[in-house]
Amino acid sequence: ASGLLSLSFKTQEMTETAHETNGHGYLGTFVGKNGRLAILRVHSHALVTIDLQCYEEDNIAQLDNLLNALETKLKVILNGNITRIKRLPALVRGAEVDRYWPTADGRLVEYDMDQIVYEEDSAYQNIKILHSQQYGNVLILDNDLNLAESDLAYTQAIMGSGRENYAGKEVLILGGGDGGILFEMVKQKPKMITIVYIDQKVIDACKKYMRGTCGNILDNLKGDCYQILVEDCVPVLKKYVQEGKTFDYVINDLTAIPISTQPEEDSTWEFLRLILDLSIKVLHPSGKYFTQGNAETLTEALSLYEEQLGKLSCPVAFSKEVTCVPSYLEHYCGPALWNKLPDDLRSITTVSTFKSIFRTLIFSQAFD
Repeated sequence: ASGLLSLSFKTQEMTETAHETNGHGYLGTFVGKNGRLAILRVHSHALVTIDLQCYEEDNIAQLDNLLNALETKLKVILNGNITRIKRLPALVRGAEVDRYWPTADGRLVEYDMDQIVYEEDSAYQNIKILHSQQYGNVLILDNDLNLAESDLAYTQAIMGSGRENYAGKEVLILGGGDGGILFEMVKQKPKMITIVYIDQKVIDACKKYMRGTCGNILDNLKGDCYQILVEDCVPVLKKYVQEGKTFDYVINDLTAIPISTQPEEDSTWEFLRLILDLSIKVLHPSGKYFTQGNAETLTEALSLYEEQLGKLSCPVAFSKEVTCVPSYLEHYCGPALWNKLPDDLRSITTVSTFKSIFRTLIFSQAFD
């Protein structure tokens, strides 16, 4: 560490402060008159990290020269015995538009967000719509990236990847407040589409700022072949069960952390199982159920989800497929389905899968 200190921090008029590490290497901070801050950490297992922070108006060329000098000095001090040197691009902190968003499997992605198009807190969640040069406007709910205007592949996947014919059918959509599924589905002239979505402010924001996804379909809550109910889906589903109403298709497009006003949501899994159970009960015997899932790399979470299927009120059969959603930047599973399986096939839980980005599980009731 002393060799590094003699190099450039002091020549840059940066004042050193050493911090106690109880024998676990060296930790020093260096503060410059111009607001620069450098953190030098020499770990006991030979990892050296240098974090150089500065303001946007600082001289970038001068900073690059400093880092180059540090790198050269490290090689001299260690006699070239360096396994690897990695210099990361600067992270932009405190910017008006946040460009960093995590993937479902815990990776941090830097997007090209350049504008806050809309932000407001509703009674249920924080709603953001940011603009991306690559993906168009992006809907973010409670800091979870939901959908971008580029993501038609998501909509197509959760509708069955073009293999389903919705003409003349009755469809129930849980969630879907961005209007993407509705906009695409009305083109097939179904008998009736019913959307149940809890947050009017999301609908209002999307119909104004996400028209690349929803077109003009959200301008009215009712149309010739659709209706949008701004309600909690749980009591609506229970009412349909009591009435004996059924649908040819049920599509679960609820947010990653489902919102409900009902007391049944003691845990996320209990809530998801409740939605699954009620959905299957309103599904026509020959109907199909589509739902979003999770990142393909989250194998444990996906297995736990699949375990919930054995706890439903009636047996279901399911399969998995995949597709690529541009703004997600990770592999998700998507739809493939069959129905009316004989008893000896009910134990089958998967079919061939493909590399992807969007996970959707599709269920159909299985009968003797």
